[in-house]
Amino acid sequence: MAERVNPYFLKELKKYGDVRIEECFNCGNCSAICPLSTEEDNFPRRMNRFAQLGLRDRLLASKELWLCYYCGECTKTCPRQADPGEYMASARRYAIASYDPTGLAKLLYTSPVLSVIFLLVLAVAIGLFFFQASAPMDLQTLRLFEFIPSALIHNAGIIAGVVIVLAALVGMVSMWRRTFQALGYPKGTRLDWWGAIWKAFGVEVLGQLRYRKDCESSAVNKPWYAQKWFIHASMLWGFLGLFVATALNYLLELLSVKATGTWVPLWYPIRLLGTVSGLFLLYGTSLALLRRFRKDDTSYEKSTFSDWTFLALMWLAGVTGFLLEIAVYLPPFAWSYWMLLAHLIVVGELLLLAPFSKFAHAVYRSIALYLWTLKPLPESEQASAPAAAD
Repeated sequence: MAERVNPYFLKELKKYGDVRIEECFNCGNCSAICPLSTEEDNFPRRMNRFAQLGLRDRLLASKELWLCYYCGECTKTCPRQADPGEYMASARRYAIASYDPTGLAKLLYTSPVLSVIFLLVLAVAIGLFFFQASAPMDLQTLRLFEFIPSALIHNAGIIAGVVIVLAALVGMVSMWRRTFQALGYPKGTRLDWWGAIWKAFGVEVLGQLRYRKDCESSAVNKPWYAQKWFIHASMLWGFLGLFVATALNYLLELLSVKATGTWVPLWYPIRLLGTVSGLFLLYGTSLALLRRFRKDDTSYEKSTFSDWTFLALMWLAGVTGFLLEIAVYLPPFAWSYWMLLAHLIVVGELLLLAPFSKFAHAVYRSIALYLWTLKPLPESEQASAPAAAD
């Protein structure tokens, strides 16, 4: 089959990070040292060649692009200092921007100055939207969650959620079609669609099995709670836990079981879930920011503006969330009203940018892991399972 070559592909990739993969002379050392590379999933060597040869479509259709956790072993042992680890990270940023039809992801990944301006404008817009509907501050009669109508917050969240999902679906469908087609299963092959769900999302995404057992196998000098897999997992578990707690709390409010901001004990199940999840989020983001600041690992040496922005917003969401939780148990203070507004601005930015930031990275990695675990059924079960689409 003919391949479409893009002679400007490598030049375009360089906008997304410190890409020096043209220095690679294809020795294969990176794939030999990579704990995740196999005979079937040979990376990063194969990815290196895609960039050198201008095979953009092949790169975007590769599941291996997302299977890398950037442990940095390939970069540390590269005889040409081609930095294949950073190249893989840059290629993932490029892929996210390629799947985004709006062009916003490209702006956020390639232009720090325009990104700052955009983030400031978005913050002001979100702040004005909520502040114009706020009630006059009165510490004697106004409850914290009456300062900004809870109905407005919930409705704005639902609308933003729909927009986010629609924007994300465009990229997800494009990524799925490209990658699934590249798997090359013959038409009519019966695949284990259901079995792959637990292996991908339960074992790999939530359990971080390969990251924990393979990528961190050399980190024996660090306790488990300081290893990269746990920092990564803490942010993931924290975000998912907060999402579930928020959804359950909203459901109870719809059913008129409780009102927004109602005092409940700390051991109240939903409050406890939110508190524990928030602690995980703060722990993960704090250590990730600290290690990037110290540059104490190969994978943290070349942080981009988008890396810092994503982690900072996650950290601020956790901090302002905890300050709001504390405010519920304290007498009224004027700062609590402003903290509520600040929390809404940070969370609003974080969610609205989800399809264009490292949130998208997490979604695409999950899809790639699902396709990685998706295998044909044994011949004895082929007749009763859905077939692979052409």
